[in-house]
Amino acid sequence: MSDPVGDLRSAVNDAAASLRDGAEEGGAAPALERPPQPDFGDFSTNAAMLLAPALGEKPREVAARLASGLEGGLGEDLDRVEVAGPGFLNLFLADGWYRRAAASLLAAGDDLGRPRAPADPDGVLIEFVSANPTGPLTAAGGRHAAYGDSVGRALELAGHLVQREYYVNDTGGQVERFAASIAARMSGDEVPEDGYEGEYVAHLAQELAGEGLGPGELEQLGRRGAELMRSSIEQTLLRYRVEFDTWSSEREQYDSGSVDRMMAELRERGHVYESEGATWLRTTSFGDDKDRVLIRSDGESTYYLGDIAYHRDKLERSGGRLLDVLGADHHGYVERLRAGLAALGLDPERLEFSIMQLVHVVEGGERAQMSKRRGEFVTLDELIDDIGVDATRFFMLQRSHDTTVDLDLELARTTSNENPVYYVQYAHARIASILRKAGDGAVERAVAADLAAVGGAVEPAERALLKRVCELPEEVAETAARRAPHRLCAYATATAADFHAFYRDCQVVGAEGEGVEDFRLATCLLTKRTIAKTLSVLGISAPERM
Repeated sequence: MSDPVGDLRSAVNDAAASLRDGAEEGGAAPALERPPQPDFGDFSTNAAMLLAPALGEKPREVAARLASGLEGGLGEDLDRVEVAGPGFLNLFLADGWYRRAAASLLAAGDDLGRPRAPADPDGVLIEFVSANPTGPLTAAGGRHAAYGDSVGRALELAGHLVQREYYVNDTGGQVERFAASIAARMSGDEVPEDGYEGEYVAHLAQELAGEGLGPGELEQLGRRGAELMRSSIEQTLLRYRVEFDTWSSEREQYDSGSVDRMMAELRERGHVYESEGATWLRTTSFGDDKDRVLIRSDGESTYYLGDIAYHRDKLERSGGRLLDVLGADHHGYVERLRAGLAALGLDPERLEFSIMQLVHVVEGGERAQMSKRRGEFVTLDELIDDIGVDATRFFMLQRSHDTTVDLDLELARTTSNENPVYYVQYAHARIASILRKAGDGAVERAVAADLAAVGGAVEPAERALLKRVCELPEEVAETAARRAPHRLCAYATATAADFHAFYRDCQVVGAEGEGVEDFRLATCLLTKRTIAKTLSVLGISAPERM
């Protein structure tokens, strides 16, 4: 894959390995980062300071030796290398490196942004959203959906195998309350105190009555009501550009006998006991802070029992890692679920979690209060109707998943550079306009040109922009590894800013100098593709016109 920055990193690692010459390798890998100021070079590495203890030498002495190795390894790609501070190496890249990097990335085609294939690609089953089928998908569900989907897209681009799954909690107490709420609406009675009061329940009651169901058929009302809500949720998610490979049913875990078989195995392993009329799992033997109830004293199974069976099923089906995207109130669930898998003799380290924080919809400086039970909530459909899919997804993703999001509707509606998604999309559309102005013939000529042979200096704004687009494979790799799509929101914004600075400082169409127009048109096209690829991982469109 085309990864100019990755090639630089490999050159640094190779030079360090040559100096190490059998010395014990350990600790962190050398960093290759942008210095805080351009005067300190294009990239900087701490490799010499990491090597010094193993070699028994002073860091600056190691840095001087490492610099010689890099000069030999990078050749004409390197203008110069300087030793700085306690032993940093600052790399100043030649203009030719930028031209060759641009040509390489432009030739990557659909593989643009793809990191080097992992030596051992993971199979990752991501379970996300999984909102109860007792009401429409809310704004909070929209954050889960955007996050899980974008992490999946990043993992796929990074070379991993991804399955997306939605777990439908279609049995238990919440479905019984849902059925009772529908029945009450059918009968014209008050909804039970712990029931669901939204207007959507009245619509469901009317639809189910039209199917011939009556208020006394609670089990059928619960089943059919959950089916209709699940279908509605799926349509909302499709509209939001989220598709699942599998919709898994909690009810099926019980109907198939999976839960009973697992319970028998836990008993056989000696991890189940009876106390106070309830059935318990001895999770304290596996790192939990207290034992957990599997079956209550009234004979009703806990969600925990079904969840252990479900995760066992997922592990068997996936053959790889599991990623659960959970709500902010699920911190305590992590250790008990891992303990349940360990009790079955499974590897709990194959299960990882992303705990999402809250999303607040803000308008006029006021946060909307949301409660699905009371029927007071902002649905994801309403958000999409108001600000569109692109803005909804960007605003949901631009902060780390472990940080609360305040989604400002007034800002999201704004068609100005203050709106971050508009700012990024406008950069893409602006480039498209430049390329249209140049004409297809000029763009085709630029793509076919030998960019490495273009003369003249690469201007500072060109260097900054090309350096940024060269970082896309690394950003994708980091996004996938850290499960952090907010990084790509920041990267897209920075790329747009670098392009606007480039266009301000560098004439494109009609630029003087042999091959300069070709190089700058190629840079525009490469930037356009970079923004589009970044937005695609976020599930956001890249418009040609705005």
